[in-house]
Amino acid sequence: MDISVSKQSGRVEVTVLVLKGELDGQTYQELIKQARELHAAGVRDILIDLGELSYISSAGLVAIHTLALLLRGEAIPDSEDGWASMKSVKKSTDGEMESHLKLLNPRPEVRSVFEMVGFDRAFEIHTDLEAAVKSF
Repeated sequence: MDISVSKQSGRVEVTVLVLKGELDGQTYQELIKQARELHAAGVRDILIDLGELSYISSAGLVAIHTLALLLRGEAIPDSEDGWASMKSVKKSTDGEMESHLKLLNPRPEVRSVFEMVGFDRAFEIHTDLEAAVKSF
């Protein structure tokens, strides 16, 4: 998987991560590492562009959930703990939409995974970059 990073200006500065390839057990740690580095550098609002992501596994879902927790300032479960991490995802999708992490242009096969696990109720999903940036 390739990750490219750019900035967009709206009411606040939004960091856009464009993911290309597959977000799975082989690559999810790359996304978490990138997010930790960005957060340490002061980034607080992230838009993940999924238009070029062809596949997402449960590990990829854990990575996106980890980013949301990081941006909320919450404790991050050990991503190597598998099932406990997935249970933590379920707990955090039972409330409000995330305000600091939003998603852009997921392909139908990725969007269906989000809908299956309830991420479509936890994350705003946009189809237009400008509208997504303005939503922060």
